[in-house]
Amino acid sequence: MDSNDKTIVRLDFEEVIVPAHPGVINSESLNKPLHMLPVGGKQAWSVQFDELPKLIMRMTLKDGTVGLSEFYRDHNWSTIEGVSNVLLGQSIADLSLQDLPIALCREYDGFECAIWDAYAKSLGVPLHRLLGGAVRSHVKIGAWSSHRTVEEIGPWVRQYHQQGFDCIKFKCDLDDDVVAWCAKIKEYAPGMKVIFDPNQRWENSGSARPIIRGLEEIGNVLLLEDPIARWMIQDYANLRQFSSIPIVLHVSLPYVFQGQRPYEAVNAIAHGAVDGFNFNGGLAKFQSLANLASMAGLYCWHGSEVDLGILEAMYVHQAAAAASCIWPSDIFGRMIRSHDLLKTPLAVEPPHIRVPEGPGLGIELDEDAIRRFKVSERTIR
Repeated sequence: MDSNDKTIVRLDFEEVIVPAHPGVINSESLNKPLHMLPVGGKQAWSVQFDELPKLIMRMTLKDGTVGLSEFYRDHNWSTIEGVSNVLLGQSIADLSLQDLPIALCREYDGFECAIWDAYAKSLGVPLHRLLGGAVRSHVKIGAWSSHRTVEEIGPWVRQYHQQGFDCIKFKCDLDDDVVAWCAKIKEYAPGMKVIFDPNQRWENSGSARPIIRGLEEIGNVLLLEDPIARWMIQDYANLRQFSSIPIVLHVSLPYVFQGQRPYEAVNAIAHGAVDGFNFNGGLAKFQSLANLASMAGLYCWHGSEVDLGILEAMYVHQAAAAASCIWPSDIFGRMIRSHDLLKTPLAVEPPHIRVPEGPGLGIELDEDAIRRFKVSERTIR
């Protein structure tokens, strides 16, 4: 690989807003925004995720190779500009892929994705080869929904069950009768498993224990993710002993604002607090976390922010190369968003998704779709 030919010479950005399909996020009678970070002057949990912009980036090298990327929602333009100026003129052949010259920020993974995509394309190999190679050709995935009414939830889950999914993940809080949900799911979709993610909103173990006992009686809950406040790590350990339902911690590295860091996984293992993890992160950091879980004899899955096709392709490569990534991953954006911006969608064969073939991410963008959803564009060179 010639270092000069692999110099970054141009970064093209297209900002898009891709709404969800009508009705797929939650019941129409409920209004519970899911974006858990502040937006401008607005509080966390006040904006629905599909209202926020996403950024598509094409990173062009001197030899014409183009690395593709997608940033997490609600990107920071000041950070984008700063990192772009750091990277311009540098050769990806001279960079350490596991330690890029980028400060810790929510935008890190977007730049990392483009660099790794371009690097893999330059070698003519699928991206997962840079992670050591895929250990599976298909990645397990689940269906997804936010809050639903008890009356709606049975038929809603049945449609996914009929498509071939065997697990569905729900967002929930203390206002939701999740025991009644599971009873309806058992009635309408026998054999369908459920993952609950309260996002810490069951508040404490005193609130969580009676809910868990009710769920145990129904018997169709696969996993319970982040049931209570994350700092209550000893209570996580106690809930794990109390519950026959596996307890999972979500370690989401893009949530820099919340202070989520890799050491939280180490701390959870040291305290015997969890049965496994939901990991969100870029290519190098996710691999480190997945390897940590493997060494600890624990399972994990790949999380998401209900993303578009570029990031989801990255997630599939990551999950395929991670031996510990056994549980259903949160790769369901195509079912939720009105478009994934890919010319050919990722191959979903419920309850799996096929690993993309071809060099790099193995995807091609749908230019017409990008034009349709684009709200702005700019080039930094």
